[in-house]
Amino acid sequence: MDSFQEHRLLETRRHFFASAGFSLGTAALATLMGEGKATAAGSKTGIGAALPETHHPAKAKHVIYLHMVGGPAQMDLFDYKPKMKDWYDKDLPESVRNGQRLTTMTSGQSRFPIAPSMFKFAQHGKSGMWVTELLPWTAKMVDDMCFIRSMHTEAINHEPAITYMQTGNQVTGRPCLGAWTSYGLGSLNKDLPTFVVLVAQPTNTEQVQAISARLWQSGYLPGEYAAVPFRAKGDPILFINNPPGVPSDIRRKTLDGLKTLNEMTFQQVGDEETHTRIAQYEMAYRMQSSMPELTNIQNEPLTTFKLYGDEAKKPGSFANSVLMARRLVERGVRFVQIYLNNWDTHGNAAGRLPSQCRDIDQACYGLIQDLKAKGLYDSTLVVWGGEFGRTIYSQGGLSPKNYGRDHHPRCFTMWMAGGGAKPGAIYGETDDFSYNIVKDPVHIRDFHATVLHLLGFDHEKFTYRYQGLDQRLTGVEKANVLNGLLA
Repeated sequence: MDSFQEHRLLETRRHFFASAGFSLGTAALATLMGEGKATAAGSKTGIGAALPETHHPAKAKHVIYLHMVGGPAQMDLFDYKPKMKDWYDKDLPESVRNGQRLTTMTSGQSRFPIAPSMFKFAQHGKSGMWVTELLPWTAKMVDDMCFIRSMHTEAINHEPAITYMQTGNQVTGRPCLGAWTSYGLGSLNKDLPTFVVLVAQPTNTEQVQAISARLWQSGYLPGEYAAVPFRAKGDPILFINNPPGVPSDIRRKTLDGLKTLNEMTFQQVGDEETHTRIAQYEMAYRMQSSMPELTNIQNEPLTTFKLYGDEAKKPGSFANSVLMARRLVERGVRFVQIYLNNWDTHGNAAGRLPSQCRDIDQACYGLIQDLKAKGLYDSTLVVWGGEFGRTIYSQGGLSPKNYGRDHHPRCFTMWMAGGGAKPGAIYGETDDFSYNIVKDPVHIRDFHATVLHLLGFDHEKFTYRYQGLDQRLTGVEKANVLNGLLA
């Protein structure tokens, strides 16, 4: 038996249907010619979607996910703990820690001295949300936001924790939330990707964590659902322009020839990644005409930069990235992921947090107001948060220059706005030490289930067949949609 015949006998059930012309890859490619259809049960999906409709009517059509890499300190930003002033320099009680796991960065400390927040807090809005003085712009819009104070995770180190938050599993190789969204909803613009990633540059780069493209991969989903990363300098996307001396008509003829060859390969083998290549080549060709208009922010009115701040004019800044996110969803991109580094405050927390907050404060406010002005707010879910929180006890002493906070997976704060999230809501509660959850715990699985619900999907039914199992973002353990966060 030759190797080709052996391959055909060992091919998966999915590949069998692919060779018969009924694969997901074929369906996805076919939708490049038009959008899916909806019934009364769900919402209409878009170009390239693997599903014709959602499970129920969607509240959100787009997601802008702002991930703060490193883990923001919840007690310095949103989780106000005034009683900690009386605990200054006293050790964290063992009854609070209760033997919980520590990182190797502080497990060897002889003491765990309490370090209350150095920053003032005040209540804002009708919701009475406590917000640090470092976020005056954010404080203006708390009644538009819902805060989750009781997020928690099992991961205690950055790489597995970020992977967990993005893909629902600490082990790499799974599709991320953006890829699932891309797979289920497709795009509303055939000339732009469904899923885009931007890595913003913080003003302060004292302790930047490494992040990799594994965070925005498609995993076992077809490769066309992975994110397209945009660059801050040079061409937004590598190799988007034709090589020197190659005119557009020659490029088109070359791509037509490649498509013919790839279709022949697909008919022989039935590998869905072949159609991924076809879709990627075609998307790259169409983006050559759409990208210049998208990335030219000079056409934005002066009021835009007054809203976001002058930093929005600086390529690669967080403000510039969120402005780009608005321009992307305005043009039909479903999911925009923005990463901002340097929240890993093991030291010099008092010196670094003001800089980090300046990076995000007016920019986030500007984004929410801009989405409202463009009529996109109700259909765009904005998410803000890190991969875990920080400890109330200090790492490195209590002097303003040296004190820092270690990783803390037991509780941290995130917020959401728009896209069907309940405005002015506060969900969950932590103890006086911001160390343990005392009310309404929210696991990453619950967060993912809620986001999928707002996008129109039942997380238990939203699956993909892989290695003989119906895989899903929320895994096999129990996950709950947080109805208290739904408008």
